[in-house]
Amino acid sequence: MKNLVLIKEIYLEAFKDLGTKAVKNYFRAFSIFCLATYFMVLYAFAFRVSTGFAFD
Repeated sequence: MKNLVLIKEIYLEAFKDLGTKAVKNYFRAFSIFCLATYFMVLYAFAFRVSTGFAFD
């Protein structure tokens, strides 16, 4: 649980004095997009492993 709090603090600190509201929103959306695609890749890998895909 402590790690999640530290990650949250790092995330909030990164966006604190970034600049205009448009830049903040852009980078916030981009970070959410990157996190979503990362989890999509993890899901696809787990799906391939669970169905017995041969990694040749």
